[in-house]
Amino acid sequence: MPGAGPCLSVSGLTKRYGRLLALDGVSFEVRRGQILGVIGPNGAGKTTLLECLVGRLSTDGGTITEAGRGPTPSASSSAVFYLPDGIAPWPSQTVRWALDFVVGFLSGRVSALRDTIRDLSLAPFLDQRIGTLSKGQRKRTLLAIGLLAPQPVLVCDEPFDGLDLRQTREVAGLLRRLAAEGRTFVLSIHQIADAATVCDRFVLISAGRVCGEGTIEELATRAGMPARPVDLPEVFLALT
Repeated sequence: MPGAGPCLSVSGLTKRYGRLLALDGVSFEVRRGQILGVIGPNGAGKTTLLECLVGRLSTDGGTITEAGRGPTPSASSSAVFYLPDGIAPWPSQTVRWALDFVVGFLSGRVSALRDTIRDLSLAPFLDQRIGTLSKGQRKRTLLAIGLLAPQPVLVCDEPFDGLDLRQTREVAGLLRRLAAEGRTFVLSIHQIADAATVCDRFVLISAGRVCGEGTIEELATRAGMPARPVDLPEVFLALT
């Protein structure tokens, strides 16, 4: 949805750990019906940024403004659902139980349950306990939980970690389709090549600072590079 208006506006977000300035005046927009990729190397501040965005970490400065609401330190839980990386929620419960819990107790998307199970190929392990899943199975289960959640914005840390090439392409296609239907995504992605295949816009972050924001063509122009063909890793290196 090119030209979609912002549903979240982040301004001057700052986070300190003692003397370490983990986020240094970070500002960017999240636009409705688009996939925003937060990309950068390990230690750049991507996870800290996401956790400040959703209120899991307190901030030391800056504001987040939702459409129709005033500035606040973090996005509201009614607007954003967060999927951290590397977790195994409810390890003693089955995948089926977790999905039913999201749909029932969290007022999730009942109409999407069957399609989500199919699209993420969850049927073979629906009755397996989450604590026994492989890394890839657990990631697909987490993605299903996020996709079934009712919040309009899904924030996900490393959505492709643990997936093989085919699964990565399938999940990327699924996210693209859901974005076209109006869902909004903020994805923290370490592998820049993965980000280039799925995201509409990008926030380039290095050492806690935003080095660029925009479409890949806009970032290439800022870097003084030809708009076509565009190599996102080269654009990132040129701007950081």
